[in-house]
Amino acid sequence: MTDEAPMTPEAASFAAAAGAQTRVLATIEAMLRELRGGEAPRVGLDDDLERTLGIDSLARMELMLRLEAAFAVRLSESQVQQAQTPRDLLRAVTAAAPRDAAAPPVATATASGRAQAVERPHAAQTLVDVLSWYAERVPQQVQVSVLDEDASREQPVTHAALLRRSRQVAAGLQRRGVEPGDRVALMLPTGVGLFEAFAGILWAGGVPVPIYPPLRAAQIEDHLRRQANILDNAQAMLLVTDERVLPAARILRAGVPSLRGVTTVDELAGAGGAWTPAARATQDIAFLQYTSGSTGQPKGVVLTHANLLANLRAMGQAVKATPADVFVSWLPLYHDMGLIGAWMGSLYHALPLVVMPPQAFLARPSRWLRLIHERRGTISAAPNFAYEILASRVPGDELHGLDLSCWRAAFNGAEPVHASTLERFTERFARFGFDPRALMPVYGLAECGVGLAFPPLARGPKVDCIDRRALRASGQARPATDHDPGTVMQVVYCGAPLAGHELRVVDAQGHELPERHEGRVEFRGPSATSGYFRNAEATRALFDGEWLDSGDVGYIAEGELYLTSRVKDLIIRGGHNVHPYDLEDAVGNLPGVRRGCVAVFGARDAASATERIVVLAETRVADAAPRAALRERIAELAIALLGAPADDIVLAAPHTVLKTSSGKIRRAACRERYEQGTLGASARAVPWQVLRLWVEAAARRVRAPLARLAIGWDGLWMWCVFGVAAAAAVAAMLLPGRSHRKAWARRLARTVLRASRVPLEILGAEHLQTRPAVFVANHASYVDWLLLTAVLPSDACLVAKRELASRPVVNWLLARVGTPYVERFDAHASVEDVRRLGVLAAGGESLVFFAEGTFTRAPGLRPFHLGAFATAAQAGVPVVPVGIAGTRSVLRDGRWWPRRHPVRVHVHPPLRAEGPSWDDALRLRDATRECIAATCGEPVMDA
Repeated sequence: MTDEAPMTPEAASFAAAAGAQTRVLATIEAMLRELRGGEAPRVGLDDDLERTLGIDSLARMELMLRLEAAFAVRLSESQVQQAQTPRDLLRAVTAAAPRDAAAPPVATATASGRAQAVERPHAAQTLVDVLSWYAERVPQQVQVSVLDEDASREQPVTHAALLRRSRQVAAGLQRRGVEPGDRVALMLPTGVGLFEAFAGILWAGGVPVPIYPPLRAAQIEDHLRRQANILDNAQAMLLVTDERVLPAARILRAGVPSLRGVTTVDELAGAGGAWTPAARATQDIAFLQYTSGSTGQPKGVVLTHANLLANLRAMGQAVKATPADVFVSWLPLYHDMGLIGAWMGSLYHALPLVVMPPQAFLARPSRWLRLIHERRGTISAAPNFAYEILASRVPGDELHGLDLSCWRAAFNGAEPVHASTLERFTERFARFGFDPRALMPVYGLAECGVGLAFPPLARGPKVDCIDRRALRASGQARPATDHDPGTVMQVVYCGAPLAGHELRVVDAQGHELPERHEGRVEFRGPSATSGYFRNAEATRALFDGEWLDSGDVGYIAEGELYLTSRVKDLIIRGGHNVHPYDLEDAVGNLPGVRRGCVAVFGARDAASATERIVVLAETRVADAAPRAALRERIAELAIALLGAPADDIVLAAPHTVLKTSSGKIRRAACRERYEQGTLGASARAVPWQVLRLWVEAAARRVRAPLARLAIGWDGLWMWCVFGVAAAAAVAAMLLPGRSHRKAWARRLARTVLRASRVPLEILGAEHLQTRPAVFVANHASYVDWLLLTAVLPSDACLVAKRELASRPVVNWLLARVGTPYVERFDAHASVEDVRRLGVLAAGGESLVFFAEGTFTRAPGLRPFHLGAFATAAQAGVPVVPVGIAGTRSVLRDGRWWPRRHPVRVHVHPPLRAEGPSWDDALRLRDATRECIAATCGEPVMDA
């Protein structure tokens, strides 16, 4: 028997390192086996976590939790998120502190963190009025506290500091040429700069357009293309970002013609110069909220200050918000739930906001609850997936010492709410003081600000168990009579409409349905948008008269809303509605399928004139036999939950299912790629993506000067045409007889439009034969006079504002064609003008009015003056609405260089007043404005 030589320190260290390496690789392989249904390749230390192993952000979070449990350490979230290979994770594990030594502290905030009670700004007309209100009354009160990505450092911002800094930013924006109505894009991560920039744009009179910064390098090409489409649709003239995102931002600048520059918040604030107050009104656009998840034309929701303030006041009333509350949030600030609900809501109701970046939550979800505990947060919100992670994935030792008894309003919204998640969350956190009655499933959408329906306070969630078969067969939400999971569908109550708002459910023909009948959910109220920016087609589809289509499907029971699906997610199979969510959830729970990476959608089937049901599921199962078994199990679930077999089951590689930045399944995009045969196409390496974008941007840079040269030539040519036409117009006015002069003016106007090569489309030309009539048009440009002269009958008289009579040359020209004047400011004279014009109309004269009275540089259909409609009502002649679209782009107010742009004139059928009274004229005005609003392609402004 021999004695073994003792292990040297070097050998012991080597053995420990080898053991740690083995355990790290074993932990990764074990997780991958679960994701792949029992099959997993050998993992090497230098494999790429994302590209080779398919570990995305949520899987990386799961891996971090497993490594911490395996090694009893607390890892650095930043090291885990930045790790590219298992070797990087091994280094992080080796450097990590023991778990017990790094246990989260138990702390309680003091009462000094609460806001001082102050009267709300009930009379505020704009968001900056709200900021000014509090900056004057409680200047040193902290409005928002911003934590960094690991929640270790905090930057508090007072009302006074936010006001001062935002006005410095506004001065910098104005020095860069930002004018009222200009769109300025924000591509900023969560930080103080985002609040300063957003408010600064408002102070400068601009319109903020928040877009999200790049999150994953592997998707940089897809991300920048989508953001470029948004910036182009918004016609953004400036992009504000930070140093880390500047390279990506420069690519966007090269690809968006309207974008004049890229800058940072610090550059703007340090530019110097004085801020010049910009006129702001309650109906001015406050910002554009672009909806996520679409692969089609971007839809920028127009939200005015009036919309936002109405929404903030209604939500505050529903939740009884006071300065004694504390809002804790990790939600992205480029999206409505975080931007409007968290920041603007806390600003208006004077309650402190504590905000941390979304990455801080994704890196360690328990940090959200820890922050609520430490700050004694009373209000917080998140999508359903966040509650699910906390209920099922966070290890128990990370919850040690939590006290959630302060949390009185836990909003769950922005995606379908699952009854099982609510149950698991309340069960787990009841012992930490969480009151189940605090859970509040809510409903809202960007087209209504953010909130539309809230449940009563302290009632807790309510779940309706309905018969799945009856819903599928007849659209009726009948209470279930048995407990078979295959026939019972659990639907979570989403609340009742906020004060001043209404909801209804309609069928395909727009008829309102009775309770417990499934249909489209429509809404109306003071928070409702006027439409989508520069997207007339989508705006028309949004409105059903005075109601707006939410895009959701649901039913109402006892006056409360229950949502069953999104319209775009609903599958119409054989005349029956098929809801995808339960099947997606069930398939995601199968061994071998990646949880949260399943999409069920309908694909067009021309042969059967119905939709095929497609189940797309991510898996790493590679062998034929296990894949066949998995496919068979999915088919069984489809029949059990949908009542119909799946037409196609696609087992795809990780990262095939497309998602939005907030993790929602992009079913429509998956459907589009499925039908195009490009589903699962492998992503190019990041350098190649960036190279392609730069090549395209360089090509656009070459094309841009040529395009500007072409625009300049077009403008020069058009001014030459206008000059010749002006001389010809003077000559034509020397002809004898007014009818001859007007006929020549019409021919000349038509010649000018043809010579200037402005594409012109006229719809409803048959209605031009209505005479005598009062033609009423919107007004966007000086070109409108020329356009109407060319399009309308030559015997129609354009009615001009009386101010033009003071210009000798203009007055002479207008007098030669018999143009009548109307007074806009003197009430007595205005009444006399209406009487005089009524006599002309009754005598057979057709009149043409710009009912807005004037126009401005910023787009928008402004309120109509009553003169045209009082004239028509008194004379008993019809009004013919004329919608003009495109002339603002031909010659914008304040710019004297015209450009060629398509113009459309939509002549609507004539409308008649029921009588000569004031009320009859008002109704005629409103009906006319509604017609023009539908075809002018601009947002409706109420003041």
